[in-house]
Amino acid sequence: MTLYEELKARGLIAQVTNEPEISEMINNGKATFYIGFDPTADSLHVGHFMALCLMKRLQMAGNRPIALIGGGTGMVGDPSGRTDMRSMMTVETIQHNCDCFKKQMERFIEFGEGKAMMLNNADWLMKLNYIELLREVGACFSVNNMLRAECYKQRMEKGLSFLEFNYMIMQSYDFYYLFQHYGCNMQFGGNDQWSNMLGGTELIRRKLGKDAHAMTITLLLNSEGKKMGKTAAGAVWLDPDKTSPYDFFQYWRNVDDADVLKCIRMLTFLPLEQIEEMDKWEGAQLNKAKEILAYELTELVHGKEEADKAMSAAKDIFLGGDSADMPATVLSDADFTDGQIGVLTLLVKCGLAASNGEARKLVQGGGVSLDGEKVADFKLMLDKERFTDGCVIKKGKKTFHKATLE
Repeated sequence: MTLYEELKARGLIAQVTNEPEISEMINNGKATFYIGFDPTADSLHVGHFMALCLMKRLQMAGNRPIALIGGGTGMVGDPSGRTDMRSMMTVETIQHNCDCFKKQMERFIEFGEGKAMMLNNADWLMKLNYIELLREVGACFSVNNMLRAECYKQRMEKGLSFLEFNYMIMQSYDFYYLFQHYGCNMQFGGNDQWSNMLGGTELIRRKLGKDAHAMTITLLLNSEGKKMGKTAAGAVWLDPDKTSPYDFFQYWRNVDDADVLKCIRMLTFLPLEQIEEMDKWEGAQLNKAKEILAYELTELVHGKEEADKAMSAAKDIFLGGDSADMPATVLSDADFTDGQIGVLTLLVKCGLAASNGEARKLVQGGGVSLDGEKVADFKLMLDKERFTDGCVIKKGKKTFHKATLE
């Protein structure tokens, strides 16, 4: 199986502009490609995982990644997927965020001479003269076509600022500049970037001719990674000071049954043959798959030592290894109705919520787990047998409680 075929088999490629040429370049290590990262925070989050893993896969095959930090485009703000305008950041904040990104990216890709590059589009965008930019690239963009782009259409009713309207031109200029100065012949991005990316490909063709157009390739990543960035409790960061390795491990340990194999296929470096065997797993075996996913990704981001610690701590807590000193509540037969107890009643009984209303908010906010599984339904009923060996309840990130039968 070629690298390109593997990327498709893992569900990473959703749409391309020239598949035969893309496949040939990637498989033979001829691609110099870029992926953009907006510096809207001082840490990358799990929504960036797919892009980082893809960069690593391609670099391992001899292709050259460019991690493009949007220090310049960050001054404008991408309207894609937004219902309102992004808040403006200072130059100092953007630079600080860029510095933090590189430190985290170094766990995935290797920077250095002839290897991966990290560039900041502020280095060329901030120097542009407005009139010169209009004359150089303005004629290459059709306003009619721009307004048909999804990233703009969804904002037209609420109002699209002229500031944000320029974002497509700026991102397109990035590819044009990288093609000319760094030999960048390929770009990757999420599906919300498709219109912007096509704008860059078209700009190169219009400015440099058809021969140059044959050298520019646009790929579109599957959008699944975008869904991973936030949970009900907030963002899950790659920075251990924002999300501890243990909480990072638990985030992946708690993915939905329906998503675990998809995540393993797209985000881990396990062989496809092994993953195909895991496709047959069901029931309790899916919990094992979640542990594998959590361990593999924690090791990738935080290293083997932290992954081992997180795995050990999870087993201690959720498998009873060190649960003797955990606060506990003993349930009696009177606490059950027809052999069942509601999760809200359980939380109140254990002193983890003052009322059913408070307990309901905890569950709806994603703040309750039972034996490592996040509770999604506040109407959940639990069988009496569930508590025979004890059930570990987790409230928030740090509160643990054990409920047992008398």
